[in-house]
Amino acid sequence: MASTQTINWSDVPQSGGTVGSAQTTTTVTGTPSSALNDITFSGIVILDNNGSVELQQTTISSGSEIVVKTGTNLTFNTSTLPSGTIEIDGGSLTNTNAYSSSGPLVIAFGATTSSKNNTVTLNAYGLSNTTFTNVSPGDNITFVNSWGNVTLVDDGSGIIDVKDSSGKTLTTLHTAKNADGTYYKASDFTASADGNNSVLVCFLAGSMIQTSEGDVAVEDIQIGDEIIAFDWRNDEDVVRQVVWVGKARATVRPDLPDDEAGWPVRILKGAIADGVPYKDMLITSEHCLFFRDRFVPVRMLVNGVSIFYDKSITSYDYYHVETEQHSVITADGMLTESYLDTGNRSSFRQEGKIATLRGAVKNWADDAGAPLGVERSFVEPLFRTLEWRENSVVGTKISTTKIETTTDPDLHLITQTGAVIRPMRKTAHHYSFMLPPNTESVQIVSRSSRPSDVIGPFVNDRRYMGVAVADVQLQCAKQQFDITSHLQDEKPSGWHDTDWTDCAWTNGNAELPLGDHLTHGKMGILSMTIRAAGPYLLNTKPNSDMKKRSA
Repeated sequence: MASTQTINWSDVPQSGGTVGSAQTTTTVTGTPSSALNDITFSGIVILDNNGSVELQQTTISSGSEIVVKTGTNLTFNTSTLPSGTIEIDGGSLTNTNAYSSSGPLVIAFGATTSSKNNTVTLNAYGLSNTTFTNVSPGDNITFVNSWGNVTLVDDGSGIIDVKDSSGKTLTTLHTAKNADGTYYKASDFTASADGNNSVLVCFLAGSMIQTSEGDVAVEDIQIGDEIIAFDWRNDEDVVRQVVWVGKARATVRPDLPDDEAGWPVRILKGAIADGVPYKDMLITSEHCLFFRDRFVPVRMLVNGVSIFYDKSITSYDYYHVETEQHSVITADGMLTESYLDTGNRSSFRQEGKIATLRGAVKNWADDAGAPLGVERSFVEPLFRTLEWRENSVVGTKISTTKIETTTDPDLHLITQTGAVIRPMRKTAHHYSFMLPPNTESVQIVSRSSRPSDVIGPFVNDRRYMGVAVADVQLQCAKQQFDITSHLQDEKPSGWHDTDWTDCAWTNGNAELPLGDHLTHGKMGILSMTIRAAGPYLLNTKPNSDMKKRSA
């Protein structure tokens, strides 16, 4: 019979420690005071109500398992996911860094209940050796760097392939069985994304919603209340009933970019027009405002002066208000949106009276109350118009941030042994590197920045872009070989899928396999044509350490 034991995180060395032992169930109490490195898990290790647990290099012994219970957020701050089994039983697992997996890694979900949800956030690039089991509606999985909505492809037997926008399979879901004994199908789930992350589209407490009884604070809105909506097609106000109200708690993650960290956006009184909004407005960054027959996410209008991330607020309640159909409604005197259920309803607790369960989840293309306008040609003129109003808005911030950029990518290579290779020759568009014998692959490392940062938030591209690589040749033993793996449909890790056939962008740290051309003591020269590079934020460094790249 397996034995049991309880230990505290303070009993585990900060580096090189072992948690648990074979044939033993170990419950870990307490919370680590800092990140732990090179930790080995053995047997069944239960993490229960441990708060935030950050692990760097991690090993799960053969046949062993980590169980993440409610109250524990397990974060792997590593570039490679471990192999083994991790059960998420009400807790959460996060790793947005990993661009590969030593695999196979199985993420098993415990039963989902009304009071217990399982949450996983992983980099889509690191999922090739990862599968999910016992998945059911209510589980929350976010694929960072999926670059658009993922597609669920069902084989009818409880196995669902998750594919990205290019059709590449990211991972596989093995579903649980529902009440009638059949497996959940793809139609029982929803797949939605905003570039990378789950979308919060919400009001903060104190937002005043226009109803048929006057303006009412969002936290006081109840199911059955009548909200005044704007029928923009017919240019008239209509009355719509509230069918659902949800509330959740947000805690800012300041390690992420401002638009992803969860900072609320403050729109100063009068920032949009005279008297609009009629008081400072606080909303989440993905919440849309309504202009000229279109919805625009407020993050694309942040100017840092009259519309800015309010970093004095690090934790807050936020609310969803859903009407019979997605609507243009008025909050704080500003036209904005009601809630559209694209699949994140389960992360909210219901407020007010009991409501009948809603039907199938919705999507922007078919169910939105107005089109989504994120094209630069539409958003930038709005951004400039609001920018011109800054001097007439009372209380505007004085911007002290000066954005400095460079076009120097600081391009270099890192071999599979960790050797750093600087270019032996370089011009504006051509780089050559001398490679040592037995080099089988290299990482193409450079600075990287997001277009939304270096150009402006009105550009709806939040991917980290390194360099655009066209032709690559390897010369060795008087022979020349064309290297084309980055141009294939199935690209190595660290490459962005594009419409180009002769060029591809890195994310700042992209793998380039070279095959076995440099075996038997042969050296080589790797030459590559760089079609485009930068601009980059000047304070960014090359992505050599595989740090988190979320966009």
